[in-house]
Amino acid sequence: MTAPTRTTALALALAMILPVACSAQPSEPIAKPANAAAPLVTGLPDFTRLVQQVSPAVVSINAEITARPAQQMPNQEVPEIFRRFFGDQLPPGMFGNAPESRDRMPSARGVSMGTGFFVSRDGYLLTNAHVVNGAGKVTVKLADRRELPAKVVGADERSDVALLKVEGNDLPFLQLADSAGVKAGQWVVAIGSPFGLEQSVTAGVVSAVGRNTQFAENQYVPFIQTDVAINRGNSGGPLLNVAGQVVGINSQIFSNSGGYMGVSFAIPIDVAMNAAEQLRSTGRVARGQLGVRIQPLDADQLAALKLSKAQGALVADVEPGSAGAKAGLLPLDVITAVNGQQVGDAAALPAIIGGMRPGAQVRLDIIRDGKPRQLNATLSELVSPGERTGATNGATGSKGATAPSSGNRLGVIADDLPAGFRERNGIPSNQGVGVVRVVGQSAADAGLSGGDIVLMVGRENVASVAALNKALAAYGKGETVMVRVLSPRAGSRFVAITLD
Repeated sequence: MTAPTRTTALALALAMILPVACSAQPSEPIAKPANAAAPLVTGLPDFTRLVQQVSPAVVSINAEITARPAQQMPNQEVPEIFRRFFGDQLPPGMFGNAPESRDRMPSARGVSMGTGFFVSRDGYLLTNAHVVNGAGKVTVKLADRRELPAKVVGADERSDVALLKVEGNDLPFLQLADSAGVKAGQWVVAIGSPFGLEQSVTAGVVSAVGRNTQFAENQYVPFIQTDVAINRGNSGGPLLNVAGQVVGINSQIFSNSGGYMGVSFAIPIDVAMNAAEQLRSTGRVARGQLGVRIQPLDADQLAALKLSKAQGALVADVEPGSAGAKAGLLPLDVITAVNGQQVGDAAALPAIIGGMRPGAQVRLDIIRDGKPRQLNATLSELVSPGERTGATNGATGSKGATAPSSGNRLGVIADDLPAGFRERNGIPSNQGVGVVRVVGQSAADAGLSGGDIVLMVGRENVASVAALNKALAAYGKGETVMVRVLSPRAGSRFVAITLD
């Protein structure tokens, strides 16, 4: 074949191939441009009309303090069991020495300055309990500069709500929203007196709902977290939605400096009004309780309990004779719902139960040994810590009736408890093995330390080193077991430990 002929043949071959290649379907792009859609957010709100309408109902509060509760327990009053464990190095938060995060503004003259707002035309108003605690005389200043004396009808420290009353008729008051409808991302406005600067307006968004703060007495409040600028003196002021309705009472800030750092907390108005109505009718707030100690679930505990998701509150302990005990709750049960309301985590349960009245009938959804069950409970009344008795004396140590054991499968060196220790510290006679030292990595990772007391292995009580080793023998090597321990730092709780 001549060269021109070969060239012609090659051209014909390419002509036959190229159309086939060009006819193949192109691959889909990784991402296509989106069609034009309506914006989810349009413009910025103008709060002018809202402020003009609601500010007359917001007041500044001056409370002359005659007695302020001690902020820290004197060292000599710290229970002996805790001083033996920690000496003078008490952990942050024990016995009231936690960093201050409430936003009350005390003046140099012994006057606590805060904010409040009217909820009725005949002079009832709300503020924070910590604004008026220890007050001998309370004065409120209205937006029109009038100053009126106020009577403290009642205050509830657990919710940090106080109800005040001034004499007057046809006073401006605020409308209340349903705080159950508050959602993260919505606009909110605060009006108050930060640093004594009356009628100051700040705005932001709801950051989260159902938050629990570091103050143990407020565990019954599912706080609304916001990024609204709140400072000392804003305490007790209203948190408002864009309709000018109150969704919460500004109460606390999280701060390393004492000033605003972008994290503020408000009491949901539903919780506040429940407390206020009881304060008005009886002068006190009654709350339901189950009588159980609970703790959150972590990944290791999920595996040990054979649970698929970390939802609910793990029961660490059940008080004898309590509502929970009468209902049949046991340690290691996981409470997942109350009257059909889901318990997202352990922090949610006290707020749910505490929001109910003593004597209320509740249905508890629980998981026990991996299987769902339902229990019925009649709530008892929550009592204050001062009305309880508990472990306050004695100390663990290595002076038991026997010599300390060598390391066991739990990864600890254990010892029998000294004679009389259980009785002095309210520990049942069938529970309690002292931890002298932790030698295993899994036990250390679970937070065990010398001075802790092992109470149970799974559902089995252990009261001696021999009983502890016998209980551990029922589990295989590498198996994760739930162990209930008592420590002065964390109280009674379950931890998940993988056995040696």
